[in-house]
Amino acid sequence: MNTFAISGIVPVIPTPFAADDQVDPVALRGLLDFAVQARVCAVCLPAYASEFYKLTDAERLSLVHSAIEMLGGKLPVVAQVNHVSSNYVTQLAQECERAGAAAISVAVPRLFNLPERDLFRFFDRILSAITIPLLIQDFNPGGATVSVDFIKSLHAQHPHFRYLKLEEPLMSAKVRLILDATDGGIGVIDGWGGVYMLELIEAGICGVMPGLAVADLLQRIWDLARAGEKDAAYDLFQGVLPQITYSLQSLEFFHHAEKALLAARGVLSNPVVRDATLTVNEVDRHHIDYLNSKIITLARIQAARAGAGNKA
Repeated sequence: MNTFAISGIVPVIPTPFAADDQVDPVALRGLLDFAVQARVCAVCLPAYASEFYKLTDAERLSLVHSAIEMLGGKLPVVAQVNHVSSNYVTQLAQECERAGAAAISVAVPRLFNLPERDLFRFFDRILSAITIPLLIQDFNPGGATVSVDFIKSLHAQHPHFRYLKLEEPLMSAKVRLILDATDGGIGVIDGWGGVYMLELIEAGICGVMPGLAVADLLQRIWDLARAGEKDAAYDLFQGVLPQITYSLQSLEFFHHAEKALLAARGVLSNPVVRDATLTVNEVDRHHIDYLNSKIITLARIQAARAGAGNKA
C-alpha cells in the first residue's frame, strides 16, 4: 500500500554537471545527502529547477533511478516526467513506478493552448496506467491554470490524482476552493520558490516545492508556521525572501543563483549551468553572491540555535 504523503518541503534537486558538461553522479549524492539533512519530506527531479529541458531522455530517467538508489528509502522520490506526448509520459511514468518512485509529477502541457477537455484526456491516460499518486504541476504565467471543476472531476475519476502544484500569486482563495471541492482529497503545493508560502499555509496548502539550496531554512519556517509561531516564521522568512525573489527574475538566472549558493554552502563543488543559458553580468553576480552570503549566515545561526536546543 502506498502511504506517500506530502506535508512540508519538497525541494527540486538541481542536475549537477561536471566541467565536461556531463551529469555528475558523485555530486548528485551530495545534493541528496543535503536534502536528507534538511529534514524535508521528499525530493523531486528532474523538474524545471533541474534544467530538465536541457537533459536527454536517457539522462532524465537515469537521474530518477540514481536518486532512488542513492537515497535507499531515506526520502521518497517524486519523479518528474514532462512531455507533450501522453503515450511517452505514460511509458516513463510506468518505468519510474517500477523503479520505486513514490509519486509521479507531470507538468500540464502548455506548449499549445489546449481546452480542459483535452487536458483531461491527457491526464486520464496517464492516471489509468499508474497506481502511485500523481502530482500535476501547472505553471502558466501567460494565462489561467486548471479550473476547480477540472480538478474535482479528475480526482473523482482517479483518486490517486492527489496533488496540484501551483505557481501563481493571489491563490489562497483557489486553495480553499480546491480543498472544499475535493473534501481535502487534493493537496495543493506552493511553487515559485515558496514566495507565497506564509499566507498559503494559512489557506491550507500541504507543502512547498522550492529549490534545494534554502530547503532547510524553508522547512524550519514551515514547522514554525504550522506550530502557530507566525512571528518567528516571519522573522526567518524575511531573511530568506530577498534571495528567492532576486534569483527568480528568470528561470535561467535561478539556475546560476541556486548552484552558486549550493557551492557557497559546500554542497556542490562545480556550479555548472548547462548551455543554452544566459551570461550573468558582473553586477548581478556580485549581488547574488551578497544575498547568498546572507543565507549562509542565517543558516549558521539556525544551526547554532538547533545545537544549543539539543544540548538543553
